Amino acid sequence: MKKVRFMYVVHFFENKEELVNQLLGSAPAVGDAITIKGRKGKVTSVNQVDDKHVHVQITVEKVVVKNKPVAADLAKKKKR
Repeated sequence: MKKVRFMYVVHFFENKEELVNQLLGSAPAVGDAITIKGRKGKVTSVNQVDDKHVHVQITVEKVVVKNKPVAADLAKKKKR
Protein backbone atom coordinates (compact mmCIF):
# COMPACT_ATOMS: atom_id res chain seq x y z
CA MET A 1 0.00 0.00 0.00
CA LYS A 2 1.40 3.41 -1.01
CA LYS A 3 1.58 6.33 1.36
CA VAL A 4 -0.27 9.36 0.02
CA ARG A 5 1.50 12.61 0.73
CA PHE A 6 -0.83 15.60 0.77
CA MET A 7 0.39 18.67 -1.13
CA TYR A 8 -0.70 22.31 -0.78
CA VAL A 9 -0.93 24.97 -3.47
CA VAL A 10 0.68 27.94 -1.71
CA HIS A 11 0.09 31.42 -3.16
CA PHE A 12 2.59 34.04 -1.98
CA PHE A 13 1.30 37.65 -1.91
CA GLU A 14 3.02 40.96 -1.24
CA ASN A 15 0.33 43.55 -0.55
CA LYS A 16 -2.35 42.47 -3.08
CA GLU A 17 0.06 41.32 -5.79
CA GLU A 18 0.71 37.61 -6.23
CA LEU A 19 4.44 36.96 -6.50
CA VAL A 20 4.47 33.22 -7.09
CA ASN A 21 2.53 30.05 -6.35
CA GLN A 22 4.14 26.75 -5.47
CA LEU A 23 3.12 23.17 -4.79
CA LEU A 24 4.56 22.40 -1.33
CA GLY A 25 4.33 19.56 1.15
CA SER A 26 3.72 21.95 4.05
CA ALA A 27 2.66 25.58 4.35
CA PRO A 28 5.02 28.08 6.02
CA ALA A 29 4.22 29.44 9.48
CA VAL A 30 3.88 33.06 10.57
CA GLY A 31 7.29 34.63 11.22
CA ASP A 32 9.27 32.23 9.01
CA ALA A 33 12.10 33.71 6.94
CA ILE A 34 11.56 33.00 3.26
CA THR A 35 13.34 33.64 -0.04
CA ILE A 36 11.26 34.22 -3.17
CA LYS A 37 12.76 35.16 -6.52
CA GLY A 38 16.09 35.93 -4.84
CA ARG A 39 14.56 38.39 -2.38
CA LYS A 40 14.43 37.81 1.37
CA GLY A 41 11.26 38.31 3.33
CA LYS A 42 9.15 37.22 6.30
CA VAL A 43 5.72 35.61 6.49
CA THR A 44 3.19 37.99 8.08
CA SER A 45 -0.01 35.93 7.79
CA VAL A 46 -1.26 32.57 6.56
CA ASN A 47 -4.84 32.04 5.35
CA GLN A 48 -6.13 28.50 4.68
CA VAL A 49 -8.63 28.94 1.81
CA ASP A 50 -9.70 25.30 1.49
CA ASP A 51 -8.21 21.78 1.71
CA LYS A 52 -5.54 22.42 -0.91
CA HIS A 53 -5.07 26.20 -1.21
CA VAL A 54 -3.17 28.45 1.20
CA HIS A 55 -2.66 32.21 0.83
CA VAL A 56 0.53 33.55 2.45
CA GLN A 57 1.15 37.29 2.96
CA ILE A 58 4.83 38.27 3.06
CA THR A 59 6.85 41.43 3.50
CA VAL A 60 9.95 41.70 1.34
CA GLU A 61 13.04 43.59 2.49
CA LYS A 62 13.89 46.69 0.50
CA VAL A 63 16.95 46.45 -1.76
CA VAL A 64 19.57 49.11 -0.99
CA VAL A 65 21.81 50.15 -3.88
CA LYS A 66 25.14 51.32 -2.48
CA ASN A 67 27.17 52.42 -5.50
CA LYS A 68 25.23 54.85 -7.65
CA PRO A 69 27.29 56.76 -10.21
CA VAL A 70 26.92 60.49 -9.71
CA ALA A 71 26.65 62.76 -12.76
CA ALA A 72 29.45 64.98 -11.41
CA ASP A 73 31.81 62.00 -11.23
CA LEU A 74 31.14 61.11 -14.85
CA ALA A 75 31.88 64.69 -15.98
CA LYS A 76 35.31 64.62 -14.30
CA LYS A 77 36.55 61.67 -16.34
CA LYS A 78 38.74 62.47 -19.32
CA LYS A 79 37.43 61.48 -22.70
CA ARG A 80 39.86 59.90 -25.11
